Amino acid sequence: MTTTTVTNSPLERLYEAVEHGLPIDAGVFTDDVVFDATVPMWRLHRHGAAAAVAELSRWFADAGRFEGFQTFTFPGGALVEFTLTWEQQGVPYACHQAHRLELETDGRIRGLTAWCGGRWPANLLADMAEAERASGAQQ
Repeated sequence: MTTTTVTNSPLERLYEAVEHGLPIDAGVFTDDVVFDATVPMWRLHRHGAAAAVAELSRWFADAGRFEGFQTFTFPGGALVEFTLTWEQQGVPYACHQAHRLELETDGRIRGLTAWCGGRWPANLLADMAEAERASGAQQ
């Protein structure tokens, strides 16, 4: 009997953990990874796999669902864009992010630059949907 093990790439393992609110495996990153994030009204840097995992684990602690996920690869990296929805303490939320990843030849992430528009609770999502409807009616 032969056992076959399916090994996902570090990129796939990272975003599976993000979507499902699972612990992020530090092995998806190089030991000296640089995480650079621009979030509403702030910018932060984290250095090293443990620091990147700790920060991203705070961001993506709850299980959710990708409603739009695109990966664009380029030599030595990838650009990932997604909208993630989840429920936190009974309130629906969503976020829209773009991540530029620099990858080692083995697929581990050595650089992650993230741009995040913020975490939007249900009432703000409803306001955005109404504004979108209103702007569509004006066109």
